[in-house]
Amino acid sequence: MDKDPSNENLQTNIEHDDTLTTRQGHPVTNNQNIRTVGNRGPATLENYDFIEKISHFDREKVPERIVHARGAGAHGYFETYGNVGDDPVSNYTRAKVFQEKGKQTPVFVRFSTVVHGLHSPETVRDPRGFAVKFYTEDGNWDLVGNNIKIFFIRDAMKFPDMIHAFRPDPVTNIQDSERFFDFCSNSPESFHMVTFIYSPWGIPANYRMMQGSGVNTYKWVNAEGKAVLVKYHWEPKQGIKNLTAKEAQEIQGKNFNHATQDLYESIEKGDYPEWEMFVQIMEDGPHPELDFDPLDDTKLWPEDQFPWLPVGKMVLNKNPENYFNEVEQVSFGTGVLVDGLDFSDDKMLQGRTFSYSDTQRYRVGANHLQLPINAPQKRVATNQEGGQLRYHNDKAPGQNPHVNYEPSSLGGLKEAKQAGKEYTPKIEGNLVRESIDRNDNTKQAGETYRRFEQWEKDELISNLVGDLSTCQKEIQDRMIALAEQADEEYGRRLREGIAEASKQTSSTMMESAEEIHPLGAKDAGKAVKEAIDKGHDAEPY
Repeated sequence: MDKDPSNENLQTNIEHDDTLTTRQGHPVTNNQNIRTVGNRGPATLENYDFIEKISHFDREKVPERIVHARGAGAHGYFETYGNVGDDPVSNYTRAKVFQEKGKQTPVFVRFSTVVHGLHSPETVRDPRGFAVKFYTEDGNWDLVGNNIKIFFIRDAMKFPDMIHAFRPDPVTNIQDSERFFDFCSNSPESFHMVTFIYSPWGIPANYRMMQGSGVNTYKWVNAEGKAVLVKYHWEPKQGIKNLTAKEAQEIQGKNFNHATQDLYESIEKGDYPEWEMFVQIMEDGPHPELDFDPLDDTKLWPEDQFPWLPVGKMVLNKNPENYFNEVEQVSFGTGVLVDGLDFSDDKMLQGRTFSYSDTQRYRVGANHLQLPINAPQKRVATNQEGGQLRYHNDKAPGQNPHVNYEPSSLGGLKEAKQAGKEYTPKIEGNLVRESIDRNDNTKQAGETYRRFEQWEKDELISNLVGDLSTCQKEIQDRMIALAEQADEEYGRRLREGIAEASKQTSSTMMESAEEIHPLGAKDAGKAVKEAIDKGHDAEPY
């Protein structure tokens, strides 16, 4: 066909590597103005570039995490020692991530606060999430935990109630310390965690200088199919630093992103944070000789009976390239384990295992595991189909594309051959709805109180008195009774402190009784009035 000479000099929009385009690949020639009838408008409906831009903007955020919404993250690696203390790690687990001294496994870590929203301050009194995704040669392993080594409750049935009580009031949308202590005083197993959270340990100085813990009890399984119970601990090489309430308040007034900024800037300048991983190991079983159940998340395993054994170290050496793509969309689940790691019968762990992964399917979508931050760094081949935002099929090379089921003799996927012996614990008992029977709720809280340094004890009592003094007397009495059971001095100081605080505020008690007091903010009511009194008048314009 002859060329049309009129087309010889025809050019479309000129673009280069840095030219702005739409998601359809169209070069954008005017990113300043929508298309209108005249320069004053009205606009026309066919503004495709604008509609694509604004409709995507409207959908930029995925649903916020119910808990752990505020977070920061970084990439790095885990380097195994190949041993557990002085023993070969293979004695206890066949998980490849722990074998061979010096082997490095890529990781992504997300630190977070728990209760408050995406843009809340990083100085709040709150546990801190410490979640690690290991991209192992056998697929992903997620170790999802907190900075505090225990938890408020021991049964997953209570988790929604606990979070509801700790989050803002559904009417006022303000966190209320009375709601917090109402739940905790009626859930005495929470007292050990309350003792930690109301001490300086409840406000870490930043993410780099805090401990981490798996919290839950897991199992390790070796090649012979023998299992042991295991607890994971992360110890920061940078040291541990915590803040008093006053120090946190001062920092918050200057920078409510201080912990995120600290992590980012430290990595940018090459001051890479490191943690050493330790495990505690216990033979599998109920251990009736102990005065606590090893599956109870409200309890610590005593270090003198179950020593901390070093197994490796973690280094964070790369910041995310995009916060949303990586930190916000990263998805963790306590059920994401590899061969050689297993679940225990820990009731909180088993409840979290459904909840965490279910949350990610709701938040990020059924295909969240295809996102680069969540995808394993190895081959994937599944028979999964469809779902929102699916962009490729997880098929094996040479797999018959017509076969998306198993078993098949028509070229479909096959099961893997298991190398290690299956772990098959014997389970026997009646189906019941009962609490763990070794449920001393205060003994370890007393031991923790006595381990605190004097300034930590003083800060704990001051913080508890500040928030409890605004609560109803029956809540105060229940909390005092728990403190007295834990330790005589603990209970006495708390009782005396609340009595003194009540005496000092007796003249304004009727007024303050109706006020809302967020955790750690006993003067919150005064701040509301001060904003009015100190506000500067202005004329309308």
